[in-house]
Amino acid sequence: EYMSDGLMDMDGDTFNVALFLSTSNCETLTHDDYGDLTNEHANQYGYVTGGQALDSVTWNESSGTSTLDSANEVFTASGGSIVCRFAVIYDDTPTTPVADPLVCYSLLDDTPLDVTVTDGNTLTIAMHTSGIMTVSGGQTA
Repeated sequence: EYMSDGLMDMDGDTFNVALFLSTSNCETLTHDDYGDLTNEHANQYGYVTGGQALDSVTWNESSGTSTLDSANEVFTASGGSIVCRFAVIYDDTPTTPVADPLVCYSLLDDTPLDVTVTDGNTLTIAMHTSGIMTVSGGQTA
């Protein structure tokens, strides 16, 4: 909805990836913005609340299919452990009528546990080889 009504500029906005604990509500599909989510990793140990901006974001259309993609994102634990179970991508640019609309989330571990990245180690959020997401159908430009 937010892509089609112009709220999200897929090739011009800043997109962030944020990390959330297993106790988060980010799997609830009725949420529409970052502010609705609970239990993000604390602002500590090398992690900054709100996550970090995706690097090398692309939005390309080919034969009626549009693809959002970016480089992999790396978080480095420093002074303690980064703990998370979900990675959430959201658009950090819009402020109204919805601030920071959600794009997607990923379950980082399918057991009912958080992933723990100990001090000095890294967590790489590897984007799928086909991109973060694809949208197809309709007319091509």
